[in-house]
Formats: sequence, C-alpha cells, structure tokens
Amino acid sequence: MALATRTDRRPSFARTVWDSTVGKKTVMAVSGLIMLLYLVVHMIGNLKIFFGAGEFNHYAHWLRTVGEPFMHYEWTLWLVRIVLVVAVVAHATSAYQLSRRDIRARPSKYVHKKARASYATRTMRWGGIILGLFIVWHILDLTTGTVHPGFQPGHPYQNVVDTFSTWYGNVVYIVAMLALGLHVRHGFWSAAQTLGVGSRTRDRVLKTFADVLALLLTAGFIAVPVGVMTGVVS
Repeated sequence: MALATRTDRRPSFARTVWDSTVGKKTVMAVSGLIMLLYLVVHMIGNLKIFFGAGEFNHYAHWLRTVGEPFMHYEWTLWLVRIVLVVAVVAHATSAYQLSRRDIRARPSKYVHKKARASYATRTMRWGGIILGLFIVWHILDLTTGTVHPGFQPGHPYQNVVDTFSTWYGNVVYIVAMLALGLHVRHGFWSAAQTLGVGSRTRDRVLKTFADVLALLLTAGFIAVPVGVMTGVVS
C-alpha cells in the first residue's frame, strides 16, 4: 500500500502577514506614508509655477535628469512612478479587503447606533474612490495629454495654465484636493496608530500635526488653480 503524500504546505510568512488584519493595516499605513511623502514633494514642486514659466519648466526638466549621469534620462522618474503605482495598488487593495472583512464580520446592523464619527472618517472610502479617479484623470490630462485638447509636449507651464483656464479643470482638481485633505487628516492619524507611534501623551501632537499637514497640502495644491483663475499665474 503506497504511503499518502502530503500536498498541504504551510503558508509563507509574507502570506501569513498579508492575510491578517494587522498585516493589511500595516500595508495601508506604510503605503500611505510613501504616497504622503510624494505629495509633500509634489506640492512644493507645483508651487514653483509662481516663479514663472522658466523656473517651472526647468524644474519639470530636472525631474527627468535626476541622477545623471549614473541614471539614464528619466530612469529615476520612472523608478518613482513604479514605487507610487505599487503603493497605490497595495493601499487600495488592502483598504478594499479590510472593508469587505469588516462587512462580513457585521452581517446585521447594530441594535444601538455607534457614536457619530467625524466627517473625514465617514468619507474615507468615498474619498479614496474620488482620489483614485482623479489620479487617472490627472495623468491623462497633464502627463499624456489624452483628455487635454491643447496639450503641448515639453511645455508643462503652459499645459497647467491651459488646464486651469477651464471651469471643469478647476472643479475636478479642487474637489479632489478637498477630498485629499480629509483623507490625509484621517489617514495620517490611522497610520500613526497602526504603526504604534500614538500614545496618550503624543495623541494631541499627532492630531494637531495631521490637521496642519492636511491643511497645508490642500491649500498648497489649490493655490495653483486659484493663481491661474486670479491671473497671478498666466
């Protein structure tokens, strides 16, 4: 009689971590912080538009030559893009799976309603969807020019001014940046708790920092379309 062979294998450590709720929350926190770091740098770069077309276009060109001659033209930029895509996919996937897990854990409604959550908390999911759709729009608008009729390759300053000279360009961007502010405010706080940074003595500081960071990012990004609308940038 032949001996039965064992076909079951123990899941890898990475798989075990990913399948756990704590693991998914950690992935969300780390990927969120990566995107947050990018947003801060991106906002600072965007504000260069207030120094004129030459300064802004030079900055856009510099992004493609970072690391030369060790890195080839645009290699660093593409590396950043790949890291961001991985972070976005990991963040969205873990958020979706955690949401589904939470729904399965609560098949019926609570008899007693829970305390009313903050506006940012209650709109995190919709905010994430809005930001996901905006990322697609933003790339098609100012990177590939697919949805930008007057797009001029190699002229980022003019493309930005052209986009924010339209009412729909301003509406889409400003709504997305308001959603971003709420998302960052709650997301930063959640990431701090997940990574064990929060404590009874640091909670007030972390909440204040999250509020200030969200406000600065929102104001910094919205300043660009406002600058174009008011004629400060033209």
